[in-house]
Amino acid sequence: MLLIYGTLLPARILEEIRFWKQQEMEHTEFIQTVVPALEQPYVRLFNEWHVVFAETERAADALLRQILEHGASVPAHLISQVEQLLRVSFDQSQHFIRQLHDLRNASPAVRQAPLADKVLLHIIRESEYFLGVLETLNAPGALERLMESAKPDQTIHPLLAEDKSAQEAAQNPSSHHSDTPGTEITALAHKSGSNAQTAETSAAPDAVEAGAADTNADAEAEPRAASESAPSGGDGSGSVYGPTGTSKPVPIGGHRLPPLPYPYHALEPYIDEATMRLHHDAHHKSYVDGLNKAEKMLEDARRTGNFDLVKHWERELAFHGAGHYLHTIFWSIMNPKGGGSPTGELAQQINQDFGSFERFKKHFTEAADKVEGSGWAILVWSPRSHRLEILQAEKHQNLSQWDVVPLLALDVWEHAYYLKYQNKRADYIHNWWNVVYWPEVAERFRHARNLKWTPF
Repeated sequence: MLLIYGTLLPARILEEIRFWKQQEMEHTEFIQTVVPALEQPYVRLFNEWHVVFAETERAADALLRQILEHGASVPAHLISQVEQLLRVSFDQSQHFIRQLHDLRNASPAVRQAPLADKVLLHIIRESEYFLGVLETLNAPGALERLMESAKPDQTIHPLLAEDKSAQEAAQNPSSHHSDTPGTEITALAHKSGSNAQTAETSAAPDAVEAGAADTNADAEAEPRAASESAPSGGDGSGSVYGPTGTSKPVPIGGHRLPPLPYPYHALEPYIDEATMRLHHDAHHKSYVDGLNKAEKMLEDARRTGNFDLVKHWERELAFHGAGHYLHTIFWSIMNPKGGGSPTGELAQQINQDFGSFERFKKHFTEAADKVEGSGWAILVWSPRSHRLEILQAEKHQNLSQWDVVPLLALDVWEHAYYLKYQNKRADYIHNWWNVVYWPEVAERFRHARNLKWTPF
């Protein structure tokens, strides 16, 4: 698959490294949230890793800017630096994974936290995923060989990343602590190695205090959904995120993470509390942040007239915007009072368009199970065809349709189910039907069905 980027493959790899290290950086924070009584040697270790991952992400950004300046004609010395950064990134993740395994075995605080082991296994799996995706490129000369073997018409422009501060840093290299990305990569390789050495000493089992405080998930703060800012309807009465005629438009870059309409543990035993916390507070929040940044960067492009990076920011707008909007629907169409089957006009429309509810459910289940990679299964209303349809979406936005209104969305990204179901996506889908809240789906349908275009 990476072959399709041809001579622009180095830039695509740098994008992947950037996202990869951002995820690992967030994981160092999340581990400390899940295990609040984590021993101090491990706290120091994860704080060090946070710095290392942040510097690696910054190095990828700096190198990406140089690649962008050269377009499709990337000089050999930059290709060599990309390969070096890829090797450093691999070494980091391999050390990080080993230390996470050591943490599982050596930390009393982790053993005492009921959810910690599952969270650590999930984080390990995510780092291993990135290692697997880029494994074939982590060899001297592999990148250049792949670029040369690509046909000219196979090359597509990667969607390059750059924020305002990065542009300023590129224009003023003296403000950066490294003169070139190459020297920074060398420093990262050294720091990654010393970090691993630190782990073998300060985070060793005999350096951990055996009398660490007991960790109990029930002692955590009240769920976000239980706060005064939570919308009404969380008890199953009425629509939580339904249409309203009084809301003001969201200002550019002003999207907010919606609170859950129920406590984190409300969907158990079908969807566990740890998954809901990670999924809502970390993953959905990242889509909100990404959407806001994309909107602001596009606003800045309109103000300055500089649209050099419009392809990248439009891609970010689509990915993060679709992720935010689908997750907002996802939380609302689930409820502890869910399950069963729809009634009323929605039931009639399903019977009309799919033959029966059982056929619809089978079709939707199979579509969700067979989403390739990460993505969604979505029931939509088509104002053009005047009927319901079932669509798949890879990631959040690929392979979907325009001019439709989503009614029911099922997230089959791995982070939506791995902590409880591991790789058993089919089991997750089967149990998810127990929390589908049909009154909310019916409310969305009631509004959507009034939208009808001339059929063609």
